[in-house]
Amino acid sequence: MSNRRTFLQRALGLSAGLTAGLAAAPQLFADEATRRGPDSGSARPIHDLARTGSGGARNIPVTTPDVADLPFTLDNGTKVFHLIAEPVKRSILPNRTLDLWGFNGSAPGPTIQVNQGDNVRVIFDNHLPEPSSIHWHGFEDQVRYDGQPGISQQPVLPGGRFVYEFHIRQSGTFFYHSHMAMQQMIGMLGGFIMHPAAPYQPAVDHDFLIHLQEYAVLPSNTIPNSMNMEFNWLVFNGKAGPAITPMIVPLGSRVRIRLVNLGMDHHPIHLHGHTFYVTGTEGGRIPETAWWPGNTVLVGVAQARDVEFVANNPGDWMLHCHLPHHTMNQMSSTVGRMTRAGATMPAGIDMQSGMGMLRGTPPVPLGDDYGPSLGRGMGAASAADMATINGPLSEHVMHQAMSGTHTMRGMQMGNMQMTPGEIAPNANSIPNFPQDAFMEGSMMNMDAMVAAPANAGLLPGWSAQMQGMMSLIRVLPQPGYDRMMQAIRNHESGMSDVMENRKGGSR
Repeated sequence: MSNRRTFLQRALGLSAGLTAGLAAAPQLFADEATRRGPDSGSARPIHDLARTGSGGARNIPVTTPDVADLPFTLDNGTKVFHLIAEPVKRSILPNRTLDLWGFNGSAPGPTIQVNQGDNVRVIFDNHLPEPSSIHWHGFEDQVRYDGQPGISQQPVLPGGRFVYEFHIRQSGTFFYHSHMAMQQMIGMLGGFIMHPAAPYQPAVDHDFLIHLQEYAVLPSNTIPNSMNMEFNWLVFNGKAGPAITPMIVPLGSRVRIRLVNLGMDHHPIHLHGHTFYVTGTEGGRIPETAWWPGNTVLVGVAQARDVEFVANNPGDWMLHCHLPHHTMNQMSSTVGRMTRAGATMPAGIDMQSGMGMLRGTPPVPLGDDYGPSLGRGMGAASAADMATINGPLSEHVMHQAMSGTHTMRGMQMGNMQMTPGEIAPNANSIPNFPQDAFMEGSMMNMDAMVAAPANAGLLPGWSAQMQGMMSLIRVLPQPGYDRMMQAIRNHESGMSDVMENRKGGSR
């Protein structure tokens, strides 16, 4: 609901760079629903397809799935944004909420969108229990507004305020983040889009922003360990698959995806079914003669990458990090038979049981000792941590399900369902089984828990194969696209009515 509403709000705010068709919300929806792309069946070189757009020169608002925009007010022509650093709770997946730090109730923080040539003021308030500051990543502006504490400014103390002022001379994909290292690791970043005064050519029909983040959180905890070097929750825009909202576009439209990475890992982001061109970095637009084609782009730490493509291949196509560990949820280093080595010798105590990372007198509780060490043992796969997995499943039931004498016939955890017959009767006798990261067994079917109009029509059980940094680009023929967008609007309108009724009842 907030995504669609802020889409309309930011359309009105991009004054100088947008066409008159964005002046009213109903017209904006009509334009989106009736826009037509080129004939996808025509035989043209890929570089020609890379230039194809369905409209003339124009800027369009950027959509950040699962993250709202930051609104602004006008003060004598200056756009004024209020940015608040504060603790937030972020639901990254059904039944999994993390305690993070972010901005204005969101982690990542809300997206700021401005136009080249704008005068911008950001009023920053620190509601954290420790000092902070904001660095404006990639900005070429006055050093006093760079946000480096102790160098360009004094740290903003708890309860304090600092005002940043910019004249927007650049254009492209930028971002803001705390310049306190540990704060960066628990959610404190957001997008800052500078729309060009002269719209980029060729024009795009849809423009998306995705933040790449990672957290290390024990199953029995909600607080990320910002010191870890290994991570068990990998997210796009603060959501882990399958809870990530897919990107939906009509067949033949031209699409831009802006990828921003602020974490400890580099991410090779791969798109199925299409070839894209890399058209921008955190330094701005790349000249067209230097674009390069591919279907995987490496987004390094502190980098942004813009990719563009023509959605000329209908279907539900994955967009995901191609590091295998980053397509998992709640990863665990304790897998296979080492997780059931016996109550007196937890996994990882010595070299015989797998990791050889701890010494001590067994039994060492994984959640208290083994788990915090270098990111190991963070998942749900150990007997010691089994009671902390998502959903009401006892150790006895899990033991039965995973034993070689028990045949899985559809084990259920809350609304998560294992497919009958997915675990072979002799599975426990096979080396390296199990290797799932979300639970000691097959991935969980969460279709019902993440049901939404944007997910309508996907194959049954789709959610069981969508984890970590995994999302979808849904390329739909125009009639199907129109129906889906209408269903999304109807759903959001209904949710809005429910919220208004609740507010009315609480007065």
